[in-house]
Amino acid sequence: MNQHAKLRIGHSACPHDCPSTCALEVELLDGNRIGRVHGAKTNSYTAGVICAKVARYADRVHHPDRLLKPLVRAGAKGDGVWKEASWEAALDLVAEKFIAAEDKYGSETVWPYYYAGTMGLVQRDGIDRLRHAKKYSGFFGSICTNLAWTGWMMGAGALRGPDPREMAKSDCVVIWGTNAVVTQVNVMTHAIKARKERGARIVVIDVYENATMKQADLGLVLRPGTDGALACAVMHVLFREGMADRAYLEKYTDDPKGLEAHLRTRTPEWAAGITGLTVAEIEAFARLVGTTKKTYFRLGYGFARQRNGSVNMHAAASIAAVTGCWQYEGGGAFHSNSGIFKLNQEVLEGTKMRDPSIRYLDHSRIGPVLTGAKDALYGGPPVTAMLIQNTNPVNVAPEQRLVKQGFLRDDLFTCVHEQFMTDTAKLADVVLPATMFLEHDDLYKGGGNQHITLGPKLIDPPEGPRTNHFVIEELAKRLGVADRPGFGLTEQQHIDIILGKRGLGSFDSLKEDKWVDLQPDFDTAHFIKGFGHADGKFRFRADWTGQAAPNRPPKSMGLFGPVERLPEFPDHVDLIEVADAAHPFRLTTSPARNFLNSTFSETPVSKAKEGRPELLLHPDDAAAHGLTDGDRVEVGNQRGEVVLHAKLFDGIKRGVVIAEGIWPNSAHERGEGINVLTGADAPAPYGGAAFHDNKVWLRAAS
Repeated sequence: MNQHAKLRIGHSACPHDCPSTCALEVELLDGNRIGRVHGAKTNSYTAGVICAKVARYADRVHHPDRLLKPLVRAGAKGDGVWKEASWEAALDLVAEKFIAAEDKYGSETVWPYYYAGTMGLVQRDGIDRLRHAKKYSGFFGSICTNLAWTGWMMGAGALRGPDPREMAKSDCVVIWGTNAVVTQVNVMTHAIKARKERGARIVVIDVYENATMKQADLGLVLRPGTDGALACAVMHVLFREGMADRAYLEKYTDDPKGLEAHLRTRTPEWAAGITGLTVAEIEAFARLVGTTKKTYFRLGYGFARQRNGSVNMHAAASIAAVTGCWQYEGGGAFHSNSGIFKLNQEVLEGTKMRDPSIRYLDHSRIGPVLTGAKDALYGGPPVTAMLIQNTNPVNVAPEQRLVKQGFLRDDLFTCVHEQFMTDTAKLADVVLPATMFLEHDDLYKGGGNQHITLGPKLIDPPEGPRTNHFVIEELAKRLGVADRPGFGLTEQQHIDIILGKRGLGSFDSLKEDKWVDLQPDFDTAHFIKGFGHADGKFRFRADWTGQAAPNRPPKSMGLFGPVERLPEFPDHVDLIEVADAAHPFRLTTSPARNFLNSTFSETPVSKAKEGRPELLLHPDDAAAHGLTDGDRVEVGNQRGEVVLHAKLFDGIKRGVVIAEGIWPNSAHERGEGINVLTGADAPAPYGGAAFHDNKVWLRAAS
């Protein structure tokens, strides 16, 4: 019997912001300590494989720097002078400050702010119950999915697709806009199975030769923000060389003749000038997907990081409609299954208490919001009080200088509920210690697969940390809304309600089963019965202002960005920060292998493996600027400047630079991180955050 078999094993789900939502087996050493974490072998998507950073999760749970006691600021903001407080005193202070702010400016001056530090439904979304009960400012969560989901919905009309496990049955897997080895390792599990068992080709399309591209049979490195041009040229070749499935197009798409006419000028030569690819590369890719019926397009969240990302996603998904590969097992296009779960969270979130007259504020525009930009405040009062859970905006939000300026306002009271002393916690007035996912009950759904997975409490937390749910419940008591619907329930009771409304049993039954598979049948998943629009057609002619989307902003916010420039058919459109004479480089801030956003940047192995903040730079560009490997390099634009160390790398186009990972601000030499350089403007049509879309200059650091 091996050592793993002898250990007591607990079952859970990875809580982090990743489409894989891996089913986990956790070594339980005693009531409050864990050993290694493993992927669940019997879960058909996770298939026993997880990323190395989560396998080392004991490094986070048992980290000596975990926050263990409530802290109240005792010096100037950001000075790091704290005094310990009891939970009762800390929560009393938070409630007192919220009530005082509300008395002065009205309820909308309070902005509960959260995101995806945990993807558990109860611990993440319960904050909205307090928001609605108190009529605090609304939260338009825009930072991650908007541009990608919008582009997908324009074509397919529903947020679902072919079973991700079908990648293993493909003859060609196209991994586009995701560094899957780094960000969702299970994609590789199924793609490599297809290669081993079927001889499938793996194509990777990205802006640099990353860890995923190194495993590809065909790797296409293009300039950032030019995916739409590549997609159009591919479709041009498919029509030109008779590889378009005209019967499928006639039955399932809205205007194939109009698309074909539009694409006549979108030649490989045209696209080569935009993308930086060669005509031969474009044509080879087009012929591969055009002659391989079982081609599976796995489209990632890289599309959500460019201002023209919605257009690019729509264009890439359109290729699958031109080839008709949706018809085949192991074929079609997939971005997310988030539309299949249909969980009713109205009790958890208190949605029946929502007042439609209360303004929403854009999550990604926290910098402009906190510095009083009128267009960001939507006619309401300044934000003077915040409760922050599950996110670290002083590090991860765009336009970092504005964000920090806002947090340092004397008239802003901030309570941060956190696991570590993050950049955001450092600027708070009250810091509350939070539990980790193995220390509380929660429920998870996997957008990159098809499972709802239970994450029951497996160990006791250290003395001190409390759950997100506890904080919301205790504040509700102090703020006078604990008698409102949805309050007074345990985590398990909320899970019972959510599962029960969907006919999926209860906390106890799911604890026995571990997960439930909700993958739709083949015809539904492959849109054989029609796409999600009223006419059942895939739309090449996108309705950029009328189409519903899961994360479309409320009507009160309107549309965002230069909507008038969005194209009628798939195309390349320069809704990006185009390089210019003053800013000759394009910067992307791509994910690091050992971090996940700002999480894991505190664990010793992850820090050691990543080394230091670096800038990937083509050797020829380095030589032109008198830089050698390891030199300090200053990178800047109209928003500010940061210093990194140059890392010469020829797997990148000239004129493109890449900074991998979100390091803590303190890891940078001037105490400012990479998001000093990213923009907080809301892209067309439904908003988002274009982290990989920045024009910059660079020079040797003085």
